[in-house]
Amino acid sequence: MSFTLWFTGLSGAGKTTLSSLVYRELCLRGVRVELLDGDAVRRNISNRLTFSREDRNLNVRRLGYIAHLLNRNGVAAVVAAIAPYAESRAANRALLAPYIEAFCNCSLETTEARDPKGLYARARRGEIQHFTGVSDPYETPEAPELDLPTGTESVRACVDRVLEHLAGRGLLPATRVLAPGEFERRESDRAARLAELGYLASGPVAR
Repeated sequence: MSFTLWFTGLSGAGKTTLSSLVYRELCLRGVRVELLDGDAVRRNISNRLTFSREDRNLNVRRLGYIAHLLNRNGVAAVVAAIAPYAESRAANRALLAPYIEAFCNCSLETTEARDPKGLYARARRGEIQHFTGVSDPYETPEAPELDLPTGTESVRACVDRVLEHLAGRGLLPATRVLAPGEFERRESDRAARLAELGYLASGPVAR
C-alpha cells in the first residue's frame, strides 16, 4: 500500500497541519508511512542549500527521491513542502507512482494574514530574500489530484477530502488498529530520540 501524498502550497496554506493529521490517521489504521516535512528535511538534510530556483528544485527532487526509496520498500510517504516550481513537481510525478498531489489552495492575502511563522512580515521588510509569494513565484498546479480550499474550508473538511480520496483508490484501510494514545506515545518517543541525537532543531525555514 505504498504511495506518495504531496501537500504543496504557499507558506501558511495548511500543508503542515493537514499532512500531520492525515499521517496520524494513516498510522492509526496500521499503514506503514513516514511524514516528510519540508522544514525538517531542510534542517537535517538540505541545510547547505540556498533558496535559489536551482536549489529549491534540488531540494524538492531530494524529497521525491526519499519518497521513492520509501515507496520501493512498501512505505507510504506523506510530504509537506511548498515545491513552488512546476518542473520539479513534474519530475517527482514521473518518478513516483501512485503520486497524489494535494494543492493547499489558499490565496496570498489569506496566508499573509495568517502569517503563522512571521515570515511574510519579514519578507515585506526585506529581511528574507527569495520568499515564495512575495519576491519569488509560486507556480500553481494545473491538475492536482486534490484541490483543497484551505482558505475557505475547515481543516476537518479538508482532511476528510483527502481520506475519501485515499479510500476511493483503495489506499486507506477501513478500520483503525492502534489503541487510543498509542500513536501519541510512539511519536513522543521518536521525537525525544531524535532530539537527543541532535536532530529536529526548532525554527521555521520554509519559504
